[in-house]
Amino acid sequence: MPVFHLASTSPARRMLLKQAGIDAHAFAPDVDEDAAVESAEREAGAPLAPEQTVELLARAKADAGAALLRQRGETSGLVFGGDSVFVLDGTIYGKPHTPDEARRRWLLQRGRTGTLFSGHCLIDLATDAGAHSVSASDVSFAADMTDGEIDAYIASGEPLSVAGAFTIDSLGSAFIDSVSGDPSTVVGLSIPALRRLVRELGFEWTQLWQTPPAQAG
Repeated sequence: MPVFHLASTSPARRMLLKQAGIDAHAFAPDVDEDAAVESAEREAGAPLAPEQTVELLARAKADAGAALLRQRGETSGLVFGGDSVFVLDGTIYGKPHTPDEARRRWLLQRGRTGTLFSGHCLIDLATDAGAHSVSASDVSFAADMTDGEIDAYIASGEPLSVAGAFTIDSLGSAFIDSVSGDPSTVVGLSIPALRRLVRELGFEWTQLWQTPPAQAG
């Protein structure tokens, strides 16, 4: 059974994997995301599309994670890197970081529909083979969300460190009317997409499952 390394400290991604039967070894790779995007845009001579942005950063995180693990003497296992952005009116939104920015975004997206893009990159440490993909799901926000609810949600701190300033697996779920597409994509990692990447690298998804604990009598 290959070890699954998650090159991310996102609690949501780790929990999503755990719910899917995978107990991932999580750690944080050292990636300057802004610098990576700026460099790629200079080289391309144009802004990156959302799909290109999340694919670039997912690869960068997986590559950095694999390099770090090799420095530590690891020679086998699968390394996953992922990234997400939210797009509304053609504008890419990552993490808001500040309450003022989070509030501005919620006032903009309330009652509307945008698209959450998640990039995935998986590397086999033993062979250095890699596979990648991008998934997208549309998210529709409640039109009747009040200013007071927006302020309370921002005060919780949850939206400050997530792409698009919202979650569907925690407090933000009450303010989302519907998701069109794979819901796990919106959490930050498409489980169906990851299953296909695992197979592309020559493994079976069920090989990654941890043995569930015996049920108490």
